Amino acid sequence: MFPAPTEAARCERIDDTRRAIDETVALGAPVLVLVCGASPDRDITGARAMVNDGIAAIESYAAERGVTLGIEPLHPAFAAERSCITTLREARLLAEQFDSQTVGVIVDVYHVWWDPERTDEIVRLGERIVGYHVNDWLVPARDVLMNRGMMGDGVIELRTIRSEVERGGYAGPIEVEIFNEGIWSLPVDEIVQLTRNRFIACV
Repeated sequence: MFPAPTEAARCERIDDTRRAIDETVALGAPVLVLVCGASPDRDITGARAMVNDGIAAIESYAAERGVTLGIEPLHPAFAAERSCITTLREARLLAEQFDSQTVGVIVDVYHVWWDPERTDEIVRLGERIVGYHVNDWLVPARDVLMNRGMMGDGVIELRTIRSEVERGGYAGPIEVEIFNEGIWSLPVDEIVQLTRNRFIACV
């Protein structure tokens, strides 16, 4: 997360992200997902500029270490507390300011299923898609953060979005990412089996 109310705090966040890049290398992971941060002072335009500056400050550090930075746009419901980058178009335009080998975009169905520009934007992203997350949007939504459901339990057109991402050229891992305390409370073996079955049936 890059935006902060003071220059010193912004520098601390950039340093923290450099440490995260080092941890990514230590883990042998190819991509560091960027949840970019929200406005600290109700100036969302200013916050977006801070995100741009923050990525510019760490791009070469990531490139030198072979880490790809994945900008993850979040659903607009998270704009006030987690990310001022809320659409695929915003994420794409931000990523396109940097080398495609170093900065890409994460497509998480939970955050982009609603976007009327989604299909076209996924095509435009092409090789910049560096991660793909699946889950489902439950109705009614009681807790936006913890509302992610098991695939098939909600309203997201999962197969449609997968086909869009694959047509865009993405052939990497598909990550199941579910924030839901009800699912987390199940025995691990049951979660694994349920996830496997729903992935095959719905994704």
